Amino acid sequence: MNYREAMEYVEELQQYGSVMGLASIQELCRRLDNPQEHLKFVHIAGTNGKGSVLAYVSTVLQAAGYRVGRFISPFVKDFREQFQVDGRVITQSGLCKYLEHVRQAAGNIAAEGLPHPTLFEVEVAAAFLYFLDKQCDIVVMETGLGGALDATNVITNTLAAVFTSISMDHMNILGDSLEQIAAAKAGIIKNKCYVISAKQQPEAMKMLRQAALLRKAKFYTADVSRAKNIKYGVTKQTFSYDKYKNVEIAMLGKFQIENAVVALETLSALGRQGFPVAEDKLRQGFAQTIWRGRFDVIGKKPLFMADGAHNEDASIKLAENIRFYFTNKKIIYIMGMLKDKEYDKVIRNTYELAEHIITVTPPIKERAMHAYELAQAVREYHNSVTVADSVQEAVEMAYLLAGQDKECVIVAFGSLSYLGELMNVVEHRDTIRRDSHGRSEEN
Repeated sequence: MNYREAMEYVEELQQYGSVMGLASIQELCRRLDNPQEHLKFVHIAGTNGKGSVLAYVSTVLQAAGYRVGRFISPFVKDFREQFQVDGRVITQSGLCKYLEHVRQAAGNIAAEGLPHPTLFEVEVAAAFLYFLDKQCDIVVMETGLGGALDATNVITNTLAAVFTSISMDHMNILGDSLEQIAAAKAGIIKNKCYVISAKQQPEAMKMLRQAALLRKAKFYTADVSRAKNIKYGVTKQTFSYDKYKNVEIAMLGKFQIENAVVALETLSALGRQGFPVAEDKLRQGFAQTIWRGRFDVIGKKPLFMADGAHNEDASIKLAENIRFYFTNKKIIYIMGMLKDKEYDKVIRNTYELAEHIITVTPPIKERAMHAYELAQAVREYHNSVTVADSVQEAVEMAYLLAGQDKECVIVAFGSLSYLGELMNVVEHRDTIRRDSHGRSEEN
């Protein structure tokens, strides 16, 4: 299998859709000699913030000298981003190697008349093989969807089950109440592991605590209200929490303080289980942590932000961040949404801050909301809307609208599926601009 064939195989697997349940992944892993049984895990569930907490925890552990596997979903720019060891993505040849092993096992399963594993199940199994081969000391992985019936929940050696903010999302699958959604996510709690949770709504907290009690797990609340001396900024932010004074983070957004506090509590729990981190390494790791596509500065002059806000809770936080960081600025939006998301609530929570809104169509064919359809929905609230035929056109439109206005900020948000392409367009444009400026200075 070469890389082109690997990507064709990935495309082919999409026909099997998304199937909740563990029977298929358990069978797939069994035929691969259960590589997950030889690894230790930090398992992260939640509605928003999973990726940020994963980034903090894995970067700090790496700074402390541990070999750390990362499994993330979805990717932003490159399929290989999902599989990382010590912050480096898997090589093309490495991906081919592990996908080939999994393809053979998956093919044998289907040949026996059993359901063919889904793309996500194949990704999870390939990740286990990769992390075992690389002799990872610990693996930090986020759930794909929910918890109990998510393919990542085939793992048993969970040191810490971590919960970021839980809110209403994927109601058609996880349940239509916060209690049901929290109960589904609580399924990642294993017997006698450590449980760390952000402070949740009472009904969500109740379900997590009950699940922890049932499994004799130690429960810790990462309460952001205990964070002191918080200093926000567009280049760095600092906070103090318990014994840690003036911890510096580079990631932006008011909500990043909560994510960092969850990560701090997680690292403390890991320290009690044989993964201690010296304070200087902890500080180094937090300061170095980045996470693309989460209130992320991807361009300057004008400031260009990208954020994967695609549900109600995330859109509320995005609007709070825009109000907080960009008061009295001219704001231009680029929006791309999936039709199975709460696009109306996302629009309602964010529209009033924008001077102009540009809509794009994400690349996920079956689930993408067409830019024209999204524009129609936006026009229910906002009368200055433009449909872009491509991400490239949307970026060019946004820059034209911004003009030379130094007080203008462009904010692209919605489905992560189009933000990777958008980042490439912005970076390519900035590179050409820098090169042309350099040549004109030489002349």
